[in-house]
Amino acid sequence: MRTSQSLTITFLGLISFFGINQASAQGCVAIRHFSSCVGNTLENNLLGPGDIQIGSNYRYFKSFRHFRGTEEEPDRVSNDTEVINHSHSWDFFLTYGISDRWYASITIPTVINTRSSLYEHGRDERNTTFSRGLADVRVGVGYWLFDLEKHQNGNLALGLGLKIPTGSYNASDIFYNVGPEGGPQTRPVDQSIQPGDGGFGITLDFQLYQKIAERFFAYSGGFYLINPRETNGTRTFRETLSPILQNEAIMAVPDQFSFRAGVSHSLSSTISASLGASYEGVPVKDLVGGNEGFRRPGNVLSIDPGIAFMKDNFSLNLNVPFAVRRERPQSVTDLETQQITGEPRQGDAAFADYLINVGVSYRFPRNKVKVNPELMNEFKN
Repeated sequence: MRTSQSLTITFLGLISFFGINQASAQGCVAIRHFSSCVGNTLENNLLGPGDIQIGSNYRYFKSFRHFRGTEEEPDRVSNDTEVINHSHSWDFFLTYGISDRWYASITIPTVINTRSSLYEHGRDERNTTFSRGLADVRVGVGYWLFDLEKHQNGNLALGLGLKIPTGSYNASDIFYNVGPEGGPQTRPVDQSIQPGDGGFGITLDFQLYQKIAERFFAYSGGFYLINPRETNGTRTFRETLSPILQNEAIMAVPDQFSFRAGVSHSLSSTISASLGASYEGVPVKDLVGGNEGFRRPGNVLSIDPGIAFMKDNFSLNLNVPFAVRRERPQSVTDLETQQITGEPRQGDAAFADYLINVGVSYRFPRNKVKVNPELMNEFKN
């Protein structure tokens, strides 16, 4: 039996809940749900040559708390004028071990979203719009910088991926009281519940772990999505709300990011727990390309507890990050409008209080691997 294979299984038991490397897409901030394209948890990437890992991650949130800057607007809820998004997403992934250090992955995401609002339906009555289907598929590769056999207590992986615009970015539904003579009209749903964004993207990601004490590991990970395309041509109809919103008439294709860090503790040979923090969102400006079109930039800082179960080749994990700081900064179009009108302008966005993330995966090893008892005992003591 190869030592590196033993280490792989050991690490699975230790830190199977390394973390779901996903942006949480909290409410109106992110235009859609997104996750890293080279495996969603650490155990998915600690693979031997020929190993295959398959699995799914489910995520749910309800966004309804409105923020302008870092200040909440509680009157939106008390006056029943808040926008409410319910988002359900499922990632189905397959990761393949190319070698002891190289791995490749494909992620196929699907979503079901609803959005309830007043202002999109003539402000007279609350109605709900809906979207569902395939989101943007991601493919990518990753590489562990250090040999797992020689660096048992810590390592760093870097990944590079491609986001393919397979998801609809002009999904439509019926909007009421806004058509000719105040009737219904079919329009694209809001950017926050569009399944895709309409652009090819490049993802850069990393995963880092380091043993800090017996049965304790520190972890860190994250990704940045580079979206070179500026706008996708989908109309927002925001210019019909006010003439000053003409510069927000077309949807942008913004970048997105997510970073996490924390500590994982092995409670037993099959159960581990983690506690960390996450920071994620949509930036005001993109790294590559222009910044025209409508976007809701924003960021969320969350405390991120989790628990995981792993036995043999099966793993199950749950984490529930809850927001401690939410911000909707001034966007490029906000600033443009402010300069034209001479009046302060900063849009708002709705955020969730918490997220529910559930992941399940199963490994198909190329060769049957027995766990090295000396290595397992080291972490049980």
